[in-house]
Amino acid sequence: MGRLFGTDGVRGVANADLTAELALGLSVAAAHVLAEAGTFEGHRPTALVGRDPRASGEFLEAAVVAGLASAGVDVMRVGVLPTPAVAYLTGALGADIGVMLSASHNAMPDNGIKFFARGGHKLADELEDRIEKVYEQHRTGEPWARPTGAGVGRVTDYAEGFDRYVAHLIGVLPNRLDGLKVVLDEAHGAAARVSPEAFARAGAEIITIGAEPDGLNINDGCGSTHMELLRAAVVEHGADLGIAHDGDADRCLAVDATGEEVDGDQILAVLALAMRESGHLRKDTVVGTVMSNLGFKMAMEREGIQLVQTAVGDRYVLESMKAEGFALGGEQSGHVIVLDHATTGDGTLTGLMLAARVAATGRTLADLAGVMQRLPQVLINVPDVDKSRVDTSAEVAAAVAQAERELGDTGRVLLRKSGTEPLVRVMVEAADLEQARAVAGQLADVVKSALG
Repeated sequence: MGRLFGTDGVRGVANADLTAELALGLSVAAAHVLAEAGTFEGHRPTALVGRDPRASGEFLEAAVVAGLASAGVDVMRVGVLPTPAVAYLTGALGADIGVMLSASHNAMPDNGIKFFARGGHKLADELEDRIEKVYEQHRTGEPWARPTGAGVGRVTDYAEGFDRYVAHLIGVLPNRLDGLKVVLDEAHGAAARVSPEAFARAGAEIITIGAEPDGLNINDGCGSTHMELLRAAVVEHGADLGIAHDGDADRCLAVDATGEEVDGDQILAVLALAMRESGHLRKDTVVGTVMSNLGFKMAMEREGIQLVQTAVGDRYVLESMKAEGFALGGEQSGHVIVLDHATTGDGTLTGLMLAARVAATGRTLADLAGVMQRLPQVLINVPDVDKSRVDTSAEVAAAVAQAERELGDTGRVLLRKSGTEPLVRVMVEAADLEQARAVAGQLADVVKSALG
């Protein structure tokens, strides 16, 4: 069996790859593994389960709840809420396990399962590995001690989760949003109720799009992966800014008043300066990834803020933040982590804090985001190559060295092997888009010939 857990839980086509049987079995295994780790010691275990609006989430939620309860875990269902809400409530309510059913920005047929440990943090890799091992043991017939009578888990609905999470969001805002007009694109996803409620309670005038989930339309032509509707709506309504989430609302992208997109790097830049000003940017450091735009790095250097870069993936950003005590980090894709207030990327919180900065300064989002200039970035996927040799090929190394000499200080080259496919990703940044395209194309040709 290949590894079930990816960088963000278990995902696949619902009822094909991700079946009710798999969801139930993984939930039982998770309960057993956490029990063995001592998480439940001295008390009756509890879990909190949430989901996004996908139709498949309904039966997968039932399977997860059944698995946990059959293993003796009491379950609180919070219904449709964003991933960061489930993480927050897991910590706030003292639950031993949090479970979120979502495939984030993926299309509707997909779904996923993500487990949170006590406190609302993602499970460590070794615990995920152990869950897979125990799941496989159970699947192949190894018996396990099943509680009976009063030992089985009880299931309740926690309807207060919505208000508690919204109150948390409002409570951590540095200032209100009175006087701002904001368009919100909810991707017909998990934040369709939460985000408009939070922005409205904070004082903003709001216009919503993509806020009518029916179980089938999540991420369909809207949200952070399809910004066209939001750009048009912001201009049409004369709004100050627009905020776009993905299906589970763990990411946030924005649009300024002119309809120009503001990406995760720019959002991080704006928030970094705001947090330094308020004394909350610990060690004057922000964490990004190797895919962070060079323009972001140059802007932070100019402003006297250190940038620490990690491997691609918000879990690696979070690991660095926790290990070194940093307060802010994120990705170009819009996963932004404000560790004082969230244990994972929180798109609604990010959007609120960005809007709060606009309201507090009286400056436009375009002006604030102008602290950094995005350098043109070209990404080419080179398929059907021996990706294992990308770091050892002399021919590839020579081509990269030549490209770096050509680009100088205002550009860079990054070659990354895919973690799931037989391909190499060639990324080139340059001061000029045509130069970036030309250099990326030349490098892609070398990778194909040398590794194909």
